[in-house]
Amino acid sequence: MSRRVLHLPVSATISHAAHPPRRQTDFLSILPRRFFHLPTLTVACALLGKYLVRRYAGRLLVGRIVEVEAYLGDRDPASHAYKGMTERNRVMFGDGGHLYVYFTYGMHFCCNVVTEVKGKGCAVLLRAVEPIEGIETMRLLRIKSSLRQIRDEDLCSGPAKICQAFALGRADNGSDLCGAAVRIMKNAGRDAPFQVGRTTRVGITSGLRQRWRFFIKGNRFVSMGKPILLQDGKPRGTRTKRPPPSFRRGPAAMH
Repeated sequence: MSRRVLHLPVSATISHAAHPPRRQTDFLSILPRRFFHLPTLTVACALLGKYLVRRYAGRLLVGRIVEVEAYLGDRDPASHAYKGMTERNRVMFGDGGHLYVYFTYGMHFCCNVVTEVKGKGCAVLLRAVEPIEGIETMRLLRIKSSLRQIRDEDLCSGPAKICQAFALGRADNGSDLCGAAVRIMKNAGRDAPFQVGRTTRVGITSGLRQRWRFFIKGNRFVSMGKPILLQDGKPRGTRTKRPPPSFRRGPAAMH
C-alpha cells in the first residue's frame, strides 16, 4: 500500500534562482490505521512528536503533540468507558483512529484519540501541543474565550485550549484521523530526538496510581497541570471538590 503524503501549500514566492527552504510541515504523512490499533500505552507514547493537523476557514492549523494521557477502558476507573458504553462515550468503543470529543464543566471541549480495536473503549487524551503553523489563527480562536493577549506557549497548553485553538467541538466527535478534515500525522523527514517523561495523571479522583501521563521533557509547550503525587505509595494532593472551570482534567469517569 503506497504511503500518502500531505503536500502543503508554500506561502513564499518561488524563486527561479533557488528552491525555497523546506518547512517542517512539508514532510507530513498520514498515519496508517494499524498505528492506532496498537496497545493504548504504546500509542500514547508514540503520539509524542506526531502532528495534529486540520483545515479551518481555508487555513492550515498544525501542532506537534507534546503531552498526552492514556485511559484504558474498563480496566481504568478514571476512564469515561469504565462503566460501559453510553450515548456520550459511544465513539470510544469504535475503531481506533477516530476522534472522541466531549464537553466538560458546561463550557469546554476536550479531544481524545481512540485506540485499539472496536469494543475496547480506550483512548488517549491530548493534553498539549506545540503550535507549528496557523499560529495567528489559533491565537484569534483562543482570544474569543480570553480577555488577554496569549503567548505562543499558552495557546495549546491544556486539553480545552487545544480544542479552542483548533476549533474542535461537538461536530468533530467521531472524525476519522486517517483521512478526514482532522488528522494525526507523522514527519516523514527527520525530527530532533527527545526524551519522554512519565507521571501520574492530572485532576482525576480515581485511578490515581497509574503513571499514564507522557510528555516531552524540557518542552516549553507542555501544560502546567499538576499530576497526582504519591507519598509512601499513597496518593496525596488529590482534589475532593469540583475543580474550578480553568482546571483541565482528563476524561474521568465522573460526569
